[in-house]
Amino acid sequence: MTAYDVHKTVAEVTERIRERSRKSREVYLERLADRAAKGPKRSTLSCGNLAHGFAACGPRDKAALKGDVVPNLGIITAYNDMLSAHQPFETFPGLIKQAAREAGGVAQVAGGVPAMCDGVTQGQAGMELSLFSRDVIAMAAAVGLSHDMFDAAVYLGVCDKIVPGLVIAALTFGHLPAVFIPAGPMPSGLPNDEKARIRQLYAEGKVGREELLEAESASYHSPGTCTFYGTANSNQMLMEIMGLHMPGASFVNPNTPLRDALTREAAKRALAITALGNEFTPAGEMIDERSIVNGVIGLHATGGSTNHTIHLIAMAAAAGIKLTWPDISDLSDVTPLLARVYPNGLADVNHFHAAGGLGFMIRELASGGMLHRDVRTVFGQGLEPYMVEAKLDGDTVARSPAPELSGDEKVLSPISRPFQPNGGLKMLAGNLGKAVIKISAVKPERHVIEAPAVIFHSQEELLEAFRKGELEKDFVAVIRFQGPKANGMPELHKLTPPLGVLQDRGYKVALVTDGRMSGASGKVPSAIHVTPEALDGGPIGKVRAGDIVRVDAENGTLAVVTDAEDFEVREPATADLTGNAFGVGRELFGTFRAVAGRADAGASAFG
Repeated sequence: MTAYDVHKTVAEVTERIRERSRKSREVYLERLADRAAKGPKRSTLSCGNLAHGFAACGPRDKAALKGDVVPNLGIITAYNDMLSAHQPFETFPGLIKQAAREAGGVAQVAGGVPAMCDGVTQGQAGMELSLFSRDVIAMAAAVGLSHDMFDAAVYLGVCDKIVPGLVIAALTFGHLPAVFIPAGPMPSGLPNDEKARIRQLYAEGKVGREELLEAESASYHSPGTCTFYGTANSNQMLMEIMGLHMPGASFVNPNTPLRDALTREAAKRALAITALGNEFTPAGEMIDERSIVNGVIGLHATGGSTNHTIHLIAMAAAAGIKLTWPDISDLSDVTPLLARVYPNGLADVNHFHAAGGLGFMIRELASGGMLHRDVRTVFGQGLEPYMVEAKLDGDTVARSPAPELSGDEKVLSPISRPFQPNGGLKMLAGNLGKAVIKISAVKPERHVIEAPAVIFHSQEELLEAFRKGELEKDFVAVIRFQGPKANGMPELHKLTPPLGVLQDRGYKVALVTDGRMSGASGKVPSAIHVTPEALDGGPIGKVRAGDIVRVDAENGTLAVVTDAEDFEVREPATADLTGNAFGVGRELFGTFRAVAGRADAGASAFG
């Protein structure tokens, strides 16, 4: 294999995605070409339209926007100052506008999108809005861009559903160039293993709320993304490896000179790749099947978020690309795990970045034939410019090749010595339907669990059983009616500490659910996103207490070990879900629940 060959499985999966998507992709690209052929949209606006569009601008920007020769950059921002990851965006529009003027263009805030934090809503009723907030974000961004005032757009977002929603919007407006601008992770706080220890002690009743809050506050302590490798930081990795970030931008801390320089550079680059210049790079053409496959490979190589088995499918679909769970699973089987970041290790993303970060990892994966090098990016042609680390040279960004050696092989390994030969994200299938399991943090002796089922219809029911001492045994917790149609598919992180306690006490424990566990899925084997969900007639609704359930990550199976004929004719269980239909805005999301697609199709309201 030469340095530029692509691994056989990577090539085969890419080709079958391309063939499967051929018709839908052609229709999508034809629509983009038609839009792009019409030129800058301001030229089609009436004088009244245009006057409204620049009425609030200063004299210089207003004069520039009266013609069609100066590019206008639309800013879509997820800023709010409650969420640590998005608070730094407060100052970004000013930086972007100044950079745009320096580059001979104009920038306007086109619109804001909501940004909710799963860390705040975890275990609360508001979490039932979380998954659908992705589609709301896509629609909110579309409203901002619908004014047709812009030649390119930059997207300011970081966390769980925000980036996937913004990508869906960027690809829906794929005739425009799109650059994503991150805010960066907060500096390291309380070590992750200590945080996990305090959480488990709290679950056992050995420390109180005061001690728990002190530990949590020491972990989540300043502006920036949470430092564990959950969905938010998986998002940032994806944006860089898919070529939507500036090279080296993902994990630079906020409120630093380098972070500001990267933001200014991103704005200038977005203006440079509009149709008014010589490097026109519309997002919908740039992101293709190879870009999506590169994203999946990056997810596996870093032990990334299980949420992206849903989000990547929805993101790809926005560009007419049909990605499936089997595609993701087959790529996992051949992708070496190169990173150990909490919860798959003790390090955080700052340690990962310091050890060589994405520049090192992208180079290693490419050298092993695991990535398509010939993709287009917002920086130009090919992935080579992303095999770097970004530094500061005065007030501007300078880049040097990524280090030849990892700075810490306990955190980031070369491809010649991976932590394990596969990505640890597997698909399960059997008489309980299809599911996803993440085993990169699960000990090998727990990859197969066979035990009696204990049935719950909420995570609160399981917590109550744990408090009463009713779970001191081997069991598989089956938590159903947690899918998109039932209650919006919330993450079930309240389950992690008690199940971890029981596992540490020596019991064989596993979780089976049609809900989510996200990027923080940890040491307990968890078959999640079970599809079809219980409310959609899925066989998970037929499981009875005491049934022997087998969760087998080695052979990729999820099944009730019972007489097949008996299981087939069983009546599925029902649940009273009226309590999920109102409160904290849930009544406004009834339409989303009614039309939500299956998890393996992206759980989207967009068909």
